Amino acid sequence: MEPLLDFEECVKDSPEFRLKLELFEADVSTMETHLDKVMKLCSKMVEAGQAYSAANQLFLSSLADLSMYQKKDSVITNCLNQFNQGLQEMVSFHTMLLDQTQRAISQQLTNLCTQFLPQLAETRREFIRIGEDLETAAVKSAQVSRHKAGDAERASHLLLATRKCYQHFALDYCLQLNTFKTQQKIDIFNSVFSYVHAQFTFFHQGFDLLRDLEPTMKTMAAQLSQLSSDCATKRKDLENSHLLVQQRDASGEPMVSPCTESDDTIQGYLFKRSRRKSKTWKRCWFSIRDNQLIYRKSHKEDNVVLFEDLRLCAVKSLEQIDRRFCFELLSVQKCCALQADSEQLRQAWLSALQGSIDLAYRERADPQTTQPKELPPPPSGGDPAPGPPTQKLQVLGVALRGPGNNQCCDCGEEEPRWASINLGVTMCIECSGIHRSLGVHLSKVRSLTLDSWEAEQVKLLCVLGNHVMNQIYEAECSEQGRAKPRANSPRAEKETWIREKYVEKRFVQNHSLDKVCNGKDDAGLRLYQAAKAGDLVTMAHTLAQGAEVNGSITKEEGRTALIGAAVGGSLLACEFLLLNGANVNHRDRRGQGALHAAATAGHTGQVCLLLKRGANQYAVDERGQDPLAIAVETAHADIVTLLRMARMNEEMRDSEGVFGAMADDETFQDIFRDFSNMASHTPERLTRRQFSRRGEEEGEEEEEEEEEVQDRGGKVNSVEKRSE
Repeated sequence: MEPLLDFEECVKDSPEFRLKLELFEADVSTMETHLDKVMKLCSKMVEAGQAYSAANQLFLSSLADLSMYQKKDSVITNCLNQFNQGLQEMVSFHTMLLDQTQRAISQQLTNLCTQFLPQLAETRREFIRIGEDLETAAVKSAQVSRHKAGDAERASHLLLATRKCYQHFALDYCLQLNTFKTQQKIDIFNSVFSYVHAQFTFFHQGFDLLRDLEPTMKTMAAQLSQLSSDCATKRKDLENSHLLVQQRDASGEPMVSPCTESDDTIQGYLFKRSRRKSKTWKRCWFSIRDNQLIYRKSHKEDNVVLFEDLRLCAVKSLEQIDRRFCFELLSVQKCCALQADSEQLRQAWLSALQGSIDLAYRERADPQTTQPKELPPPPSGGDPAPGPPTQKLQVLGVALRGPGNNQCCDCGEEEPRWASINLGVTMCIECSGIHRSLGVHLSKVRSLTLDSWEAEQVKLLCVLGNHVMNQIYEAECSEQGRAKPRANSPRAEKETWIREKYVEKRFVQNHSLDKVCNGKDDAGLRLYQAAKAGDLVTMAHTLAQGAEVNGSITKEEGRTALIGAAVGGSLLACEFLLLNGANVNHRDRRGQGALHAAATAGHTGQVCLLLKRGANQYAVDERGQDPLAIAVETAHADIVTLLRMARMNEEMRDSEGVFGAMADDETFQDIFRDFSNMASHTPERLTRRQFSRRGEEEGEEEEEEEEEVQDRGGKVNSVEKRSE
């Protein structure tokens, strides 16, 4: 064993001890340098190994993805999966090796350095400091005169004490050096042994794993031999097929025909004109599928739906441009110019598109959307006269019977199929697309043949209509020398006309809206009074001149025109204002809104309409009463029933479980539909009457009303029982 520092020599502090101590200190310093180098290199090796494991893991993942292409062959897939699992385990073994290396080298050697070296450095500093104090004390003791007994005694005592302290620190320092010298061998050997053992375990596990994969490798070798034979046979078949196709005559013009191998009705290449750059045309692949026109710009891009519903489109030849074989497809929202390669192909596409449109109408015709439940005949003016309808009429037939509605309001094209529900006009498909581009705040476009309509909306088309609205919006057209476009006018001309007419309102008669009537009236009051009186023409004229639909009328306690319509009881006035952006929840200075006013006046139709349009039935006025409390106070039974049903439906919708599923069920919808139809067609039957015996005929009417109320009450009770 290597000799250590002798404690006896340490006490003597001889030159030999000093020399040996310096050698020990130099050895400790060298050992510290080597340990630090080993730990740093070990950390770098572990980091490199971890990076290798991560890269290996990604590589194995890519191999697993590659093996997915062979999933049809179960044998090959099984072999590849076993190989992948084995290699994954090898990666796991390597990760374990790196972890064990980290613990074996870095952690153990770090413990050795942190346990001994800092304490050795501290003890060495104290040892050097006390040694210097001892040297100073010895010099002072030697310099004291023999004649100064007191000084000599004190110097001797100081020298003795310093020597004892020095010997104590020297012995401790020697002990720590000897201990470090002894411990370093154990820790270093143990660390290296642990590392070698980890390597041994790693390679032993890898050997066992590959030995288990040996049967799979034999199976895979047999599969490779079979695949080689099959590949050679397949290559010969491909070469023969290639020769056959190469010898086939593929000359001639490509034809467009129905596709039997796919869901497409027709497909082929067409040129499409850019909407932004009219001179730019791009060749794209088009097809008709599921009543939609779809195209693809290139094989790298996905299909794009150009027209979502061909029922909303019209197709016609395009002869106004220089390019040949062109045709155009029009819808509400846009139009698109297309070009075929020949006249024969253009006719084929025109026939296919028109056939798809006709087929869609035959297959998808829905009587519930093309026919309203019950619609009255068009009235001659003002609010329509009440009375039950005599037959179920189509929306189109009723709307076109209005004054001027059989022609487009903007270009005069015959038999329009579209309408603006807030303006109360009908229009052709091209003008409807321009209206749609204006925004729903100006024009709400709806189809007369495809969309569902409520009775009040159809009545607005009959009461207002193209004749009345054009008198308002085209009042000064002739005075300004402006010519109205025709059906065959370019789209750009129609678009300019429609924007001047409805956006800029250039042709509306320029009456001063702040002109004083009777000394106090203004535009808002004029709109309010017209709404209260149910005068739709005056309302439309006032809005066209720029009146605010949500203007608060100071002279009417802060009410709006919608509240005035609810007070007056005109259902069409309420619907017209709501379609033009009226705030259904505005409240006046007393905290009452349109729903409060309708409940107070007993107008059941208005209550039903406002509830459907989202009126807040929980809003309270300055007395703390909501519409239900007002209806109870005024004893309007039908309104109480409506509000109770609406409140119950909303509470059940907010609940969870079976009650939430019951919300908006058929019972609620039936009751609201009954009230809505009665309010629209026979409003006098909702008028609250006092029971009297004024005659046999009146008694029969009251008995019928009582049966209706009981019937609605039975529906309410059935819903309440279900909710309980």
